Amino acid sequence: MPVSDNLAPVPLLTSLYGPDRAAAVTAPDATLSRHELLERASGVAAAIGGAKIIAVEATPTAATIVAITGALLAGVPVVPIPPDAGHVERAHLLTDSGASVFEAGDAKGDVPPEPDPAAPALVLYTSGTTGPPKGVVVSRAAIAADLDALAAAWEWTEDDTLAHGLPLYHVHGLVLGVLGALRTGSRLVHTGRPTPQAYAAAGGTLYFGVPTVWSRIAAAPAEARALRPARLLVSGSAALPVPVYEGLEKLTGQAPVERYGMTETLITVSARADGERRPGHVGTPVTGVETRLVDEQGSPIEPDGVTIGHLQVRGATLLDGYLRGGTVAPAGLVDGWYPTGDVATIGPDGWHRIVGRASTDLIKTGGYRVGAGEVEDALLAHPAVQEAAVIGTPHDDLGEQITAFVVLGSAAGERELIDFVAARLAAHKRPRVIRLVGELPRNPMGKVQKSRLR
Repeated sequence: MPVSDNLAPVPLLTSLYGPDRAAAVTAPDATLSRHELLERASGVAAAIGGAKIIAVEATPTAATIVAITGALLAGVPVVPIPPDAGHVERAHLLTDSGASVFEAGDAKGDVPPEPDPAAPALVLYTSGTTGPPKGVVVSRAAIAADLDALAAAWEWTEDDTLAHGLPLYHVHGLVLGVLGALRTGSRLVHTGRPTPQAYAAAGGTLYFGVPTVWSRIAAAPAEARALRPARLLVSGSAALPVPVYEGLEKLTGQAPVERYGMTETLITVSARADGERRPGHVGTPVTGVETRLVDEQGSPIEPDGVTIGHLQVRGATLLDGYLRGGTVAPAGLVDGWYPTGDVATIGPDGWHRIVGRASTDLIKTGGYRVGAGEVEDALLAHPAVQEAAVIGTPHDDLGEQITAFVVLGSAAGERELIDFVAARLAAHKRPRVIRLVGELPRNPMGKVQKSRLR
């Protein structure tokens, strides 16, 4: 955003400079008012002033929020380190970024001037499913643009209490779940862990969760009903299964709001607080964002709600690039568009349905293109199925065959499950192979790691 020579930049964490509010941030280790958080964060800013980049152990605590807030005040980019990172992952993040680990102290300091909005704020490392994790450089301006767009879409204000128990080293838990509260001025209650019991006791008006969290809440009727006073339940980071969507709607009295984004783009598509919500769909682009679908040759696809294409995004929320060897490498834009690696459909009304990753969730079988999520939802409608993950596996005749990995809650045969799907979807979408497993491999955000299924 442009800044006048006569005006200071607008603070990223706007609410810290407003009137004090008791219990602005509540976490398992402490409760802080706005002014207490600003005072402690200013001490961090004084202690790290002049640093090139720092790493913060991103435990689900107020101490983590103070450290990251202090770095943002100082204009020092932050690398959040997952608290459960093994020594190999931790060493890669520190070596690749060149960050020094922040050590908490008792330093005092004045509130520093607001840094340049174009300056980098965070370096968020991706999951590294196709190699070592990559550091995504996200600017202050991109974060501000995204949070303002989401505040408008979700009618998110200082009158809200945001409750969640998500990790503080991803876009969902950190950018939306902490910085969003500090920008809008809403209270923040971090529950430590995202259990149904913790969510029921949090007293939020606005809740964030991933599908695994919402699935567990939908399976706990008493805790789900305790969320009825909330005005918005937001789901993201992975597709929300339709049966979970419907279960939440029945128990809480409202349909969840789904949204779509990724580390490189932040949150770009969402349903609206005052608008329609559709199971299996994630809404329309937020303010300042454009999307399009392209085919295998890169030619645009008309949005007909049926044709699956590769999703591209452009707008104010995109990354600056990837941190490599201390320098920022280009983001790989195509004529200004970021290729997400996801495939989707877009309807004539602009509503998006995310099929999934092009590499794992688009199955090309017998000349057809099948989205794994549609088959997964059909399987989850069977009363015996608790979890399902669908991938394409090599087949001599079809190219790929639809293979489903299923976790059962009660007895069901493989043939029964195949016929169940065939009765609900086109014949070419039925699984050819069903593999019954005890559990599905997931990452800390609850996403199924389909590469491990292969």
